[in-house]
Amino acid sequence: MQTLPTAEKSTLLLLVLGATLICGLPLLLLFKTGLTSATGLDFGPLLEAVQNRSVQRALWHSIESSFLSALAATLLGTFLALLIGLTDIRAKGYLVFLILLPMMIPPHVTAIAWIQTLGPASPVLRWLGLAPEIGSTHPLYSRAGLVLLLTLQHAPLVFLLVRAALRSFPRELSDAARTSGAPALTMLRRITLPLLGPSLLAGFALAFVAALGNFGINALIGIPARYTTLPVLVWRRLASFGPDVLPNVAVISVILALVALVAIVIQSLLQQRMRTGLIGLPQDPLAISLGRKKPWVEALVWLFVASVLLLPAASLLATSLVRTYGLPLSAETLTLDNFIEVLWRQSVTLRAFANSTFIAGVAAAVIALISLLLGYYLAHRHAGHRRWAGAAFTQSEIAFAVPGLVMSIAFILAFIRPLPFLGVSIYGTLWIILIAYVSVFLAVGLKPVTAAFLQMDTSLEDAARVSGAGFFRRMRRIFAPLAAPSAASGAILVFLTAYNEVTVSALLWSTGNETIGTTIFNYEDGGYTTLAAAMSTVVVLATIVIMLGMNALAGRVPAGTIPWKD
Repeated sequence: MQTLPTAEKSTLLLLVLGATLICGLPLLLLFKTGLTSATGLDFGPLLEAVQNRSVQRALWHSIESSFLSALAATLLGTFLALLIGLTDIRAKGYLVFLILLPMMIPPHVTAIAWIQTLGPASPVLRWLGLAPEIGSTHPLYSRAGLVLLLTLQHAPLVFLLVRAALRSFPRELSDAARTSGAPALTMLRRITLPLLGPSLLAGFALAFVAALGNFGINALIGIPARYTTLPVLVWRRLASFGPDVLPNVAVISVILALVALVAIVIQSLLQQRMRTGLIGLPQDPLAISLGRKKPWVEALVWLFVASVLLLPAASLLATSLVRTYGLPLSAETLTLDNFIEVLWRQSVTLRAFANSTFIAGVAAAVIALISLLLGYYLAHRHAGHRRWAGAAFTQSEIAFAVPGLVMSIAFILAFIRPLPFLGVSIYGTLWIILIAYVSVFLAVGLKPVTAAFLQMDTSLEDAARVSGAGFFRRMRRIFAPLAAPSAASGAILVFLTAYNEVTVSALLWSTGNETIGTTIFNYEDGGYTTLAAAMSTVVVLATIVIMLGMNALAGRVPAGTIPWKD
């Protein structure tokens, strides 16, 4: 480190210190609260919590639902990725966009939409004469219903990973197999799937951790089904007893964090054993002909996409257009009052839209800037650079892997008291949510930027140094412009994720600092179903408009800027 110029050393030190303060310190305080007492390290509260029946039941429900939904999401996402990535199915661009769309829609909105789609009061099913009898149990209020919605929510994550892996494969092995006369299924079984092993494992682990920390679906489906998971148990205890119960929920949060971290460690170990070295440059994937089956396969895929998107969207819209939930949609019951209420009359919804837009936008911009600087250090030849930057990167990875509700508890513990030396408290303000977003989503923006820096030729750095360019000038004139598309891609994903999220802010919001996610959840939880449907409809439309606007810019921005475009 001594050989580095002062500007580089100072910037690296600030980055590592900042990552430690916003990513590492809150989690450290969480584990300290959950695993220590006045006499030092104490596993007593942890063992007591594990022996508690409600915690045991919630822990089992979390692991069970996460495992089953991750398995189903892996199968579904992989099937769709193979079908679109390796066959001559048409309209692939549109299908990719529509398959990824559920990932951008908030989980609690997904839950609300499906509750209104399949319930006895479903306006669409009642119009078709297929609705369950009034008073009957909702079919989604069960373990199977919870697993189904978690599967639909997280299958796009697996699809994205597997599709990216397919596009990075060299085609020599596949071409050799086809030349030898191997059928498509044999090539898939003997070559493609074994090579996809690490990506499939990563997709399963990502879906498992995402389901483990999912709050919206677990709460809106699990509570009526009496299928309580750990995130819901934490939320209920803190909501019922307030900050006085922090030590108790900290212990439960530690259990949830440990399960997530164990899953990530197991995934990493298995991936290392399954990794296969590939020789050759990535090429366009295969386009295996489906022959006469193509129209039928395309029809089935489009039917699946329509049922996953259009049916709940139609029910959500229909519910938002009636005066009272349960009324059939007709000319007599049609009204726009719910939209007028949430967009003009209710100050809380207007404030929520403004708050979410502001903190999601600021978080995306801050993460893009941090990623540009930290990505440079992670790809640097200097071992000291990489070691210190790697410490910051690891902390961001852990903060992202740990369920969002756990990070909420960690931030409450870290900032419930006034800041040292300043005497200012950010607990109960919008700033604590903003800092939490930067901490939780930093890894999302950092990964594509780091990959971009690793692809840059080191001669660029050498030429700039020889020419006398200082650190900030090199960043401004050379590296930032080259990495900007990747930084923009990560920032877009961060904005869309943070704009609609509810898991991180569920315990951090306060009156005057509501977010879109918490406002929708509170409407639904409070029984204002039509208002929740109206606001959810607006959020879904806003998300689609943003994604379509990004699509329209794809031809005018550098390749890689739009995350879901090739």
